[in-house]
This record gives sequence, structure tokens and C-alpha cells, in this order.
Amino acid sequence: MDIETRIALIKRVGEEIITEQELRELLQTKDHPIAYDGFEPSGLAHIAFGVFRAINIEDLIKAGIHFKLWIADWFGWINNKMSGDLEKIKKVGEYFIEVWKAAGVPTNKVEFLWTSDAISDPEYWKKVILIAKATTLNRAIRCLSIMGRTETELKETALLFYPMMQCTDIFHLKADICQLGVDQRRVNMLAREVGPKLGWWKPVIVSHHMLMGLQGIKQPEGFDENKQFDVEISSKMSKSKPETCILVHDTKEEIKRKMNNAFCPEKVVENNPVLEYSKYMIFRKLKVLEINRPAKYGGNIEFDSYEELEKMYRDGKIHPLDLKNSVAEAIDELVKPIREHFEKNNKAKELLRAIKSSE
Repeated sequence: MDIETRIALIKRVGEEIITEQELRELLQTKDHPIAYDGFEPSGLAHIAFGVFRAINIEDLIKAGIHFKLWIADWFGWINNKMSGDLEKIKKVGEYFIEVWKAAGVPTNKVEFLWTSDAISDPEYWKKVILIAKATTLNRAIRCLSIMGRTETELKETALLFYPMMQCTDIFHLKADICQLGVDQRRVNMLAREVGPKLGWWKPVIVSHHMLMGLQGIKQPEGFDENKQFDVEISSKMSKSKPETCILVHDTKEEIKRKMNNAFCPEKVVENNPVLEYSKYMIFRKLKVLEINRPAKYGGNIEFDSYEELEKMYRDGKIHPLDLKNSVAEAIDELVKPIREHFEKNNKAKELLRAIKSSE
């Protein structure tokens, strides 16, 4: 595959790339650069995690990227997920792996790695200290936004370990590419600054889009200097608000009910979560979206591009309810393999039961 095709695939994933020229040079010198993303095990999976993440990995693998999925159990412990119970956090990590497998992430082409396997390595902690010594206290505090926290929420000293450890992960995993969400920009930029100072490398940042919740946009909360990204991060889908997110275990009826309550004003395409899910998941995975509607309202119509759908919706030729119903059908098709895996596979079923009982 030529360089331009590989870059085009990566740009489908990366909402922001720092920098594209460095990415080009990386692909010219390495056949299979390493990219990683890290995840705090913290409860049930929604479609941004279980469906969107798998779609992005699929494109990256096609581009020749070797992907490492970092199960950040110690980070979840620091961030007091699952009431700070490390054993429960690890159980959620096992559940995460089952979600990715069911979503089609190829286990022979990615690595599943755990923070708890790295912390026994003295070299890991040496990197943590070196990075901490190269980082001001104010900079470390500002990086707390990667945890979904603001500076005013700093109540435990342990929280300051988090950004220093996450920056260490990049170099511990030998990652050429930080392929996380835009909500992780601050620590990735820190890695680009301290890496060369410490005699390491400057990783390329390929930040993916954050799917918004069904409520639409929220007011920015200070998670990023870039206003657009701050709004995106503040509005991202969160399982802590179950009525504004779609879980990979939701039934078809639950998906339709939640979608019917979604923010989706007539003729409005900006910050419309129903259209956003179409753009970032349905057209990338299913390639088409069929709008089913009665003949008296124009009958069924099939779209094979997001741009065409957006234009017709903006022009008022697609009713919000018809869009919602059709997108709900498509999302159900995307989550069905995951939902069925947890209904039929005994290991997965037991993990799901354990997670639900711990929440």
C-alpha cells in the first residue's frame, strides 16, 4: 500500500494530527509503526468505546499500524473507578477485552497489555520520575483534564501520578503514535516536549473525535485551550449518564427509545448527535443508511454518503423522526454482535453479570 493511501486511512481516524509531515516521515521509515490507546476499566461499555473504537482500529490496521490496547487498571485505581477496588477494576478490564473481541477487533493483529504488568518494572518508574522532574507542578495539574477532572478537583496527591504515568506509557510501550481521543491532547503534547529532552523521541499525535452524548452539546468546562475541542470533550458520551448514551448491551427497543429522545432539531445539522453517529460509525462501517418512511412522505430512500444525507436533512427533506428511527436500526445492527456475544458466551456473560453487580 502506498504512503498516500495509508495517510488517507489514518486521516479518517485522526481529527487532529500533530504533525502530518512527521506522520509521513514515520511511514516512510517504518513499515509498521506502533500506536496505542489507553482505557481506564470503569464500567459498562457504550458505542463510542465498543463500536467507534473498533472502527478506528480497523482503519489503522489497514494502514499498517501495529496497535496496542493499554488496559490502564492502575489508572482506574488512582482515579477511584469502581470505588477504588483494584480487583473489580481488573475484572472490568477483562470485560473490555471481550467487548473488543465481539466488536471485531482482530486479536492476532493487536496487543492487549495491562498497566499492572508494567509496574513491577523499575525502568517504568524511572521514566515516571524523569518525566516528573522535567514537568512543572502547574503543568502536571493542568494535565488532570485527561482524567475528566478540572484543577479545582485536585483532592488527592495520587492524582498527580496519573499524567506522569500516562506520559511514561508512551515511551514504555515504544509508541510512535499516540492514538487517543482529543481529550488526551495535553499529556500527548507534554510527551512531545519531554521526549527529546530526555533523549527519547517525539511521538506523533493522531487524536480521534469524541462522540457526543444524545443530549447534544454542553457548555465548555475548561478541558482544552481550543474552544472547539473543549466543547467536544465537555459534550462527549458518558456512561455515567445512561439516558444520554447507548450501551453495547442495550436492546433494540432501548436503542430506539433513547434515540427518539435525542437532540435532533429539524434542518439543524450542527452539533446533531444523530447525524454525528451516522457520519462516524454508520457510513464508515455499514457504508449505507436507508431511511424508511411511508410512501406518502416520499417512501424509502438509501444514502451511500454522509454528505448527501446531511444536505437533504439541512434542506428539510428528511424528517427528524424518520432519521432517528433509521439510525436506531443501523446502530442496533452495529451492536448486535456484541450484545449476542454477552448473551451466548459463558465467560462474557459472567463478566457482564459481575460488572453489573459492582456498579
